[in-house]
Amino acid sequence: MSFGDAGEGVIGFATARGRNWPTLRQFTVFLENRVGQLLELVRRFNGSRVRIVALSISDAGECAFVRFLLSHPEQGREILERAGLAIIESDLIGVELPDDPQPLVRICTALLQAEINIIQAYPVLMRPRGRPVVALMVDNTEMGLETLGTKGFSMITEGDLGEDQE
Repeated sequence: MSFGDAGEGVIGFATARGRNWPTLRQFTVFLENRVGQLLELVRRFNGSRVRIVALSISDAGECAFVRFLLSHPEQGREILERAGLAIIESDLIGVELPDDPQPLVRICTALLQAEINIIQAYPVLMRPRGRPVVALMVDNTEMGLETLGTKGFSMITEGDLGEDQE
């Protein structure tokens, strides 16, 4: 797959990010660290088909960084933007945990062998394709995808996060 000007054999940037793009979009929102802020954020998705399917909160004293994956990221971004929230989008890798007594050891070992650092990690709250999944932010996403794929790991796409909602 190549990116650039839309032309024969080249995918335009606007169409490059589809439901089967190999990474998951993480949204990060900065919130004041006061009672009710998280509830106010998650209520924004009421009445829509958008669900939070993974969540991580980092407390930083007077503020917090809320990171999450959404079942329908395009619609979710629109809801967040309409609410006037400043958001940051990042790419994460969704890795299905293999049948193994220590699946995280296998994943970490594969990434270490390729000298890829894990920056963030948290579980996905649903089981796309019936398997548990961990979301990983790594310092080299493309190499991380290639490494894990070569080692036989299965990755999920954004399309897998919203399948039961269609």
